[in-house]
Amino acid sequence: MPDRVYLVPGFFGFVNLGEFAYWGHVKRTLETRLPGWPIHPVKTRPTATLPLRAQAVLDTIEATAEPEDRIHLVGHSTGGLDGRLVTAPGVVLPDGRPSRQATSVVSICSPHHGTPGARFFSTLQGKAALRALSLATVFSIRTGRVPIRVLLKLGELVSHLGQAVYGGAGGLSDELFKSLLGEFSAERRDAIAEMLQDVGADQALLPQLTADAMQLFNASNPKREGVRYGSVVAKAARPRLKGVLEAGLRPYAQAARALYTGCWNLAGAWSEGPAVSPPHADRMLDVWEELPTSRDNDGVVPTLSQPHGELIACVTADHLDVLGHFAGPDSHPPHYDWLPSGSRFDRAGYQRLWDDIATFLEGGPSE
Repeated sequence: MPDRVYLVPGFFGFVNLGEFAYWGHVKRTLETRLPGWPIHPVKTRPTATLPLRAQAVLDTIEATAEPEDRIHLVGHSTGGLDGRLVTAPGVVLPDGRPSRQATSVVSICSPHHGTPGARFFSTLQGKAALRALSLATVFSIRTGRVPIRVLLKLGELVSHLGQAVYGGAGGLSDELFKSLLGEFSAERRDAIAEMLQDVGADQALLPQLTADAMQLFNASNPKREGVRYGSVVAKAARPRLKGVLEAGLRPYAQAARALYTGCWNLAGAWSEGPAVSPPHADRMLDVWEELPTSRDNDGVVPTLSQPHGELIACVTADHLDVLGHFAGPDSHPPHYDWLPSGSRFDRAGYQRLWDDIATFLEGGPSE
């Protein structure tokens, strides 16, 4: 009975864009760590509703797996919620199919209790800003850095959103988007335009990721008996003066630092987080000197929003570090750091994390 792993991307899943490898590092790592296990990146609809995204996961499973296969779902960010919905008992997806049994569901930095960014980016200006940010992320994963003129303006834009100063943000983000789009080949621009057309057709995901909406999601989607649920929780370094000093006089480093600070402040605008359960608290204190507060986050999702089921690992890392998008330009293939949080997550930490995840998928202990 073979085991199959399905990698489910988060918001704006870049697996849709060919060589822009959202899961590139992870797929190579798991193929080495779990030889003989087929690894399937899932093509989801980037900003569609959770049920439609879950339906895309089920489509991929049914197209590639046999009925007797053991199914393992590994979701990053919103992809972790997709995995929960695919396996929730009694759920009927939009095309009328019932949910499916799986062996395990792993969520990585997923907003199980919501994220403040959903509220900010649900505004008209926020949606335009998110479009520019997501395109910049695609560009950075491919090349290692975005043009500094774009990075400076992105930092300004995110800071304005964090202060709820929305006036003019739409025009600025449109300017950034056009500037970045011009950096791609004509062929690649067509692929990006196709993705964004899909995004424009359905942007219902954002309001579903607010704290209030996730309360309803959690109440109506219980765990399924016989499915093992585990989560990876990340806490990035808090922006401090030390980080600014470490960036030195390099304009690019200072601009990147300003962008991260804006993202961290957005994700940290949480009035109150859920209580940490004793087993989770013990695991967290094994890694961190103190328990996370409602302000702590990975640059996108509050840390206290991320636990669900067994706690596989707690890491000091940002939202993209955990996928291998940390600073490692000398590695082969190179690792590029789009969200320079100063969390000092490195290749050794990345290998430990994915070894823990692989052990969990094999049925080993997580706590």
